[in-house]
Amino acid sequence: MKKKLLNSTLAAVSLIGTMAILSPGCSNEELTMDVTGGSGIKTRSINADSSVESEFVANEVLVKFRNDVPDSVCLKALNNVNAVVARKILTNAMKRLGDRKGLMLINVPDVANAVGLLKRLEAVEYAEPNFIYKKEAINDTYFANGSLWGMYSSSSSPSNEFGCGAADAWAAGHTGSSDLYVGIIDEGYMYMHEDLAANAGVNPGEIPDNRIDDDGNGYVDDVYGWNFANNNNKVFDAALDDHGTHVAGTIGAVGNNGIGVAGVCWNVKLLSGKFMGRKGGTTADAIEAIDYFTNLKKAGVNIVATNNSWGGGGYSQALYDAIERANEAGIIFIAAAGNDGMNIDRTPYYPACYSNSNIITVASITSTGGLSIFSNYGATSVDIAAPGSGIYSCIPLKSKGKVLSSYALSDGTSMAAPHVTGAVVLYLSSHPDASISEVIQAIKSNAVPTPALSGKCVTGGRLNISSF
Repeated sequence: MKKKLLNSTLAAVSLIGTMAILSPGCSNEELTMDVTGGSGIKTRSINADSSVESEFVANEVLVKFRNDVPDSVCLKALNNVNAVVARKILTNAMKRLGDRKGLMLINVPDVANAVGLLKRLEAVEYAEPNFIYKKEAINDTYFANGSLWGMYSSSSSPSNEFGCGAADAWAAGHTGSSDLYVGIIDEGYMYMHEDLAANAGVNPGEIPDNRIDDDGNGYVDDVYGWNFANNNNKVFDAALDDHGTHVAGTIGAVGNNGIGVAGVCWNVKLLSGKFMGRKGGTTADAIEAIDYFTNLKKAGVNIVATNNSWGGGGYSQALYDAIERANEAGIIFIAAAGNDGMNIDRTPYYPACYSNSNIITVASITSTGGLSIFSNYGATSVDIAAPGSGIYSCIPLKSKGKVLSSYALSDGTSMAAPHVTGAVVLYLSSHPDASISEVIQAIKSNAVPTPALSGKCVTGGRLNISSF
């Protein structure tokens, strides 16, 4: 089991692969106050935290008021920190659980001061910075020539014994299912890519391009998903979305079609929860992306997992709550362990270190069975390792004003996580009645013990889906 972590850590955040790598840190101290001077707003004892180099959006705070608090008290609290409401987040997933207040994203003159003051108020469940998240990538033609080492095993290719064994599952006729959907919470992905188009999922409740929210989920024409970074339905940007496309290819590039690469699942439906822009993504947008897939699941779309190849160090109660709503809906949350080469049992890294029971946290191994030099690890915080060094997959390529389908190598726990996401789909395609806990247990119990991973993750082993 993962260790239970304090829910008051604020630290740096970063996406998981060849991008910015930030070093998180934290400490806690007890602050006790009775009342704010003359404000008439009651306060309570809290745990406050300090952190090292936390990265968050300047002048933005997420605040959660208690359901039973009158609007007048909320307004007084916001006035107390000179706040202006920028956005209210009240998703359908929140409403279904009886949440009437949702979250408020507020603009304040000073983030640290506002968080400190708001957290002391009885009316406030929590207040926190709007953290910034960044990707963590380090930067069937390719299957046939041996480039996709991560898909093999010792039985299918003796020289590639440290792969996940997907090729064995394919040989047994297990290639996934087009009835199963995966949410890619990341950048967008190139859904028209030659190796992805056949597995590009669409929202079955939406009629394309009619400018109507047909399924009533709050998003107009969300056919391939939604762009939460820009609040529109344009989920692919050729200039930005190579990371999301690479992730999508490892999960679900079409297999046995004579071109490019093969994903762990030859058959699956991929949907985009794009929340990464040029400067990364924020807590507020990540929450809406997670709840988007939770709501689709509640509406009857068979979302079985989300891939989350991003993260950092700052604990967010709001993000934890969103992951828990996904858990209650039956969605597995696969998280990259991060690329700081550190023990995240000691220095927590999020969302990898959240204690939600639906999370599988994934480290990276090399083609020779070693823990990748960049990979985070943790005997209780990381569950398993999967191929993450030298991974070939899909990318978009801009050339002479056109966007072409292309392929590239990349490294990172961003590349390891989608192997596990694909494994979830592969298992459920042959075990359709399995529960979340049964799927997670199958992935852990089939891990192959690996010397380099002993004491580095819960299973002490690497992903093995040869029997799935």
